[in-house]
Formats: sequence, C-alpha cells, structure tokens
Amino acid sequence: MAHFSVALALIASVSYIFYYYLKVLVQARRRAAKARQLGCKEPPSERARLPWGIDFVQAAIRADKQKLFPDHLLRRAEIMGASTWRYSVFGQTDVSTCDPQNIQAILATHFGTFDLGPRRASTFWPMLGNGIFTQYGSAWRHSRDLIRPQFTRAQVSDLDHEEQHVQNMMSALQVKFQPDGWTSMVDLQTLFFRLTLDSATQFLLGESADSQLQYIPGYSKKRNSAEELHNIDFATAFDLGQAGIATRARLGAMYWIYNPKPFREATKAVNQFMDYYVQRALNKDVREKSSEQGSQQKYVFLDALAEQTQDPIELRSQLTHILLAGRDTTASMLGWLFFCLARDPARYKKLRDIIVEDFGTFHNPKEITFAKLKSCQYLQHCNNETLRLYPAVPINSREASQDCVLPTGGGPDRKSPVFVPRGSSVDYSVHVMQRSRFFWGPDADQFVPERWQNRKVGWEFLPFNGGPRICLGQQFALTQASYVTVRMLQRFDAIENMETDPVVKHNVTLTNCSANGVKVKLRVASE
Repeated sequence: MAHFSVALALIASVSYIFYYYLKVLVQARRRAAKARQLGCKEPPSERARLPWGIDFVQAAIRADKQKLFPDHLLRRAEIMGASTWRYSVFGQTDVSTCDPQNIQAILATHFGTFDLGPRRASTFWPMLGNGIFTQYGSAWRHSRDLIRPQFTRAQVSDLDHEEQHVQNMMSALQVKFQPDGWTSMVDLQTLFFRLTLDSATQFLLGESADSQLQYIPGYSKKRNSAEELHNIDFATAFDLGQAGIATRARLGAMYWIYNPKPFREATKAVNQFMDYYVQRALNKDVREKSSEQGSQQKYVFLDALAEQTQDPIELRSQLTHILLAGRDTTASMLGWLFFCLARDPARYKKLRDIIVEDFGTFHNPKEITFAKLKSCQYLQHCNNETLRLYPAVPINSREASQDCVLPTGGGPDRKSPVFVPRGSSVDYSVHVMQRSRFFWGPDADQFVPERWQNRKVGWEFLPFNGGPRICLGQQFALTQASYVTVRMLQRFDAIENMETDPVVKHNVTLTNCSANGVKVKLRVASE
C-alpha cells in the first residue's frame, strides 16, 4: 500500500510538471503569434543564474542593504546595453525600461491599458490602506476628483505657516553656532524631515506635529488633547512603516512573507495617529464649522476633505498617502539639493548672491511669494538639477490590463515595438533615464544647474511622474522647498561638506534620501 501511495504521488507530480510546462509552451506560442500579428520583435532578455530568477531578488535586496539600490538600477541597464529588456522572477516574465518613449506610452498615450495592478495595493495596504497611490480605474478617478480641489494655487502659495516652521528650525540650529561664526557639524537632512513633517501636518490636519520644538533650548512641552499620540514617535513609526513596505515591494509576488512585529507595530501607530485627527474632524458640528468659517480660519486639508466624504477609513487612507508625498518628497529634495551644494561651494555662492539680490537678507527680507519663487530662474534650475539626479521615486511600475505594445526596444536594432502580454508588469526607472548620457551629455552624473538655461525637456525628465497620474502636489513641494532654500541661504553665506564617505549612499523606501544624511558646517551671514 505504501509503495502504491509513493507511486501515485510520483505520477501526480510528474503529471503536474508536464501540465505546467505544456501550459507555458502553449502560452508562449500564443503570445509569440500575437506579437508577430502586432509587428513586434523581442527585446533582449536578462539571464538569471539561479532558478526562478532568485538571483535578481537577491541582488536587489543586497544593493538595498548596502544603500546602493539606484546604482544597482544603473548597473543593470549598463550590463544589458539596452533601454528595454525582459526578465523573469518566480515564473512571471516582466519588462524593464528606461526609454522615454515607452514611459510616455505607459503613463499617457496608452494610459488605459496599464494600471497599478492588485499587488501594489496588497503590498502597501498595512500602512497606507486604499488611497490615491494604490488605486486605479474608477476608484482612482474618485480619489483624484476628491483631492485635486485641495491643491489650488491659493492653498499652495500660502507661506505664512511655512515661516513659523522655518523659524523653529533656525532656533534648533542656533545651538550649533560657534564663536568663529560657523556652526558645528549638523545633519541638515534630519532638520528638513522634521520641518516638512511639521509643515505637512499643519496643512493636512490643522495642527502641527511640532517635532522640531523639543530641540529648541528652553522649550517646555505643553500637554494637549493629543499628548497620548506621542507625535515624535509618529515620525519614527512612519519611517519604519515605509521601510517595511519597501522591503515587501522588493520581494515582488512574495511580498506577503514580510510582516514582522516591528512593522506591524509601526503601521498600527500610524493608523492610530491618523484616526485621532479624522475623528476630531468628523465630530465637528455645524455650529463649530460655521464659527471657523466666520473667523476666516486657515485652510485645513482634512476639514475640506471631510466636506466631501465622511468615511473615516477613506479619510485616513487619503491623508496618509498625501502626508507621505507632502513630507518625504520635499524633505528628500531639500536634502539632496544641500548635499550637492555642500560639494560645490562656488555654486552655493552663486545661488546665494541671486537670492539676496531677489529676496533680501534673512533679517531684512523682501517679499517672498509663490510667483517670485517660481520666477527665480537659477533657483529653479538648481531644483530641476537636484530632481534629475535624485528623483524621489527612482523606479516605478505598471501592469498591463490587456495585451498591448510598447513603441520601441525590440529587434536587433532595438527600435521595433515590444509586445507586453496581459498581466505582465513593466518597471520604469526615472533614475536611469535621467542619468542617461544620450539625453544629458557626458556630464550626466554631475550637478550642473546651468544645463537648464533655455533647455526644453520632454519625457526624459519626469520627477513628478506624468500623464493623468502626474503628482497633484508638485507645486506644493516645489514652493515649500524653494521657500526653505531661500531662507537658508539668506541665513548662511557659506557651506562646508563634512561627510567622509566618498560613496553616495541612498536610503530608498517609498522615496529616496541620503543614507548618510547631509552632514555640513554652515557660516552665519553677517547680513
């Protein structure tokens, strides 16, 4: 009987393997026929050394641990010698591209044939829930219609609160001032993440997390109704949650195996923090809202959103998504800008001279407005160059919702269309594209803001995505970053890099920032 059971199991196993490979063969022939029908040719294939492409996953995770993930993306493209190729992981064959024509097709011209797919929503679910960055189809259109009105020019250009958060950052910096006029070493990235957390929570929730205040000498924390939420712990939980989601994303279809206790606790803390403010907004009665309108209260994103929906879970999810974009995108951009300027004192001086001429000094500033920030050309050139070299999201992906075609990358000359079968993912790397020497010249890896003078760009520059899903808050991020940069360069007339590691390290979670921080010394301007 035992021998019979073993034989039966063996027959079943062999039958399954035979069925699986027969299914794969039939599917491959069907796809090849469809590709020929559409005039497509094959792109190069990335060869795996280990079964199921496990070595691809290992390489990505290893690069991430070494804080070299964007370099890993560049190295893959260099080894392939192509801008579009196929690869297979865990039996799923997907496409990777850094070609602007293909990226334009994915995000714009063929927008209806690509979506985020169910995997992203499941990967991000524990902390972010069901919000605008994980939705597609009618759910995404609903979220976009809900959120778009909240980013009017009037809201984006209101800089009153921003000045208070900048002043808090300057007060925290003051303890670093030395008798020689320089500060001691300071990590600007840490300061920027605190500042943007305070600014984003003020705009979104109507109450700042005030994460900077505990670093101001003589500050005595006042207890309030949200004391039990431990706002500083929220920042830590938010970062841990993002790191966990990034790890899940690296695992692809196996994302579900990563769910450790620290990750679960972090996501719980983030959700509790958001739930407090959501419930507070929903509990406001008509009289309270009328009183606030009558007294011309400052705009609060959550209150405006609560006028459109009273679903607490939807409000929490949308808030968390927008906080991620509002805090981390701006902070990482500021960090990388000062990372570059610290290594280029001549350009720091050039930018400062322009800022002082246009906006005055720190203690005697001229008016700083949305329009004036936007019209300061060299400041915007520095912003663009920072976003080119260090985009907040170095790689992204879409899933084909039906059989479709990418316009280029196939055949021996790499110019023929490429067939993408339904259910396949297409990864696209903005980081690789924006460092391509083909588009940006031999100095593509260098910080050269002057390259933007009279330059018109197309899809080869895509720091805020493109097409219908272009970032709604891009002007909010650029305005905030520009304002902080102006105030910093008004206050400090020189900068010195204090980082000893010659290798640029990246901490890539859901956004990309410097893994070593931005360690500098600053010289206080004598006005």
